[in-house]
Amino acid sequence: MMWSWETFIDAFPFIIKGINVTLGLTFTSYLLAIAAGFIWLMLESTPLKPFNFVIYWIREFIRSTPPIVQIFFLYFAWPMVPYIGTSFTPFVAAMIALGVHFSTYISEVYRSGIESVDKGQWEAAKALNFSRKDTWMKVVLPQALPPTIPMLGNYLIILFKEVPLAATIGVVGILSLGRTYGANTWSYIEPLTIVAILFLLLSYPSALLIRKLEDKLNRRFDKKNTKVKVTE
Repeated sequence: MMWSWETFIDAFPFIIKGINVTLGLTFTSYLLAIAAGFIWLMLESTPLKPFNFVIYWIREFIRSTPPIVQIFFLYFAWPMVPYIGTSFTPFVAAMIALGVHFSTYISEVYRSGIESVDKGQWEAAKALNFSRKDTWMKVVLPQALPPTIPMLGNYLIILFKEVPLAATIGVVGILSLGRTYGANTWSYIEPLTIVAILFLLLSYPSALLIRKLEDKLNRRFDKKNTKVKVTE
């Protein structure tokens, strides 16, 4: 079939209705990933090596399986698990699956940020008799988190691009509405083009913003390193 601007204009207001669901699923999943990333980090920091070993392989299993398989498992299989199984709405199942999946990557971002803090900072906090809480809140995290912001932003964009997978279990986002419009009119080119354009308009400016933020942070760190060298 030939391209039709009339169909494009007619489909746009129908598809744009799903933008709230798409963005809502993106941000709720991301907030879950941000919080769960800290939990993974704490669980793997316990002094119990057998426990750490189990947590490590659970995390690796989640990272190594596709998000769509995890979405299907939570929505279709989890309700059938004896005693602990419970049913989720499509939105909640997708949110948990995507949030937990990306939390395994975000925990590594946190770890790299913490490991970038100079050991002298830990020793200085110990010499000043800082409590464990003050050491983390006043010394470690203020230095560890800023360098991780660009990578965390990149994972937000990647997560946004994975959200259309939720359409497979009935989450009515822009992809689901685009597919519905195409099925009703037998015109798929225009609605799916609209879906692609919407994803581009939302993700590309975000990528540019994150790139600028990364450059700004790099310049700031370069200035700090230069000052340290001059002082030395």
